[in-house]
Amino acid sequence: MEMEPNDLTRIRELFDRIARVAAAEEWNDKLNPAQHSALAYLARANRFSRAPSNVADYLCTTRGTASQTLKALERKGLVMQTRSDTDKRSISCDVTKKGRAALGATNVFDAALDALSASEVAALTQLLEATGHRMLKQRRFRTFGVCKTCRYHRHTQDGLACALLDMPLTQMNANELCHEHDLPVTIGRSMA
Repeated sequence: MEMEPNDLTRIRELFDRIARVAAAEEWNDKLNPAQHSALAYLARANRFSRAPSNVADYLCTTRGTASQTLKALERKGLVMQTRSDTDKRSISCDVTKKGRAALGATNVFDAALDALSASEVAALTQLLEATGHRMLKQRRFRTFGVCKTCRYHRHTQDGLACALLDMPLTQMNANELCHEHDLPVTIGRSMA
């Protein structure tokens, strides 16, 4: 079934309007939308994906812009940047208790999603993931998916593991975002 040009325009308008309403609500005296997005990403990112370069890649922005955003979040006490003990060039950004509290408020977007039925949520999730993956693939951006949806996620005799990094995972890790995420072969093929 081929879409009509007006259908595409309407979908684009809906995406834009929803994004603008959500961003307008994120803009408050504490955070701007970029800071909110960076904070939300870091709160969901696994331990391998909290470097400033990962934040830049996730937000599809420059490293300089991401660095300024992270510095602002650090000044506000919402994130803490720490250097690796083994590689002093490596920095990890962790969300503070205050940062998690800043993300905890329910907003209009959350309330609208909560009003959907389970089947509507499942359908919307599937459509948005397919759309997002196609866009990311076309632009050659990383998927930053949830660990348990990655082609390298494994269930082993010892528990969960990442086959790419050869690291054990917890159940919590399986639900976190990862910059090493790669689409399963079946999804990748269906998008080609």
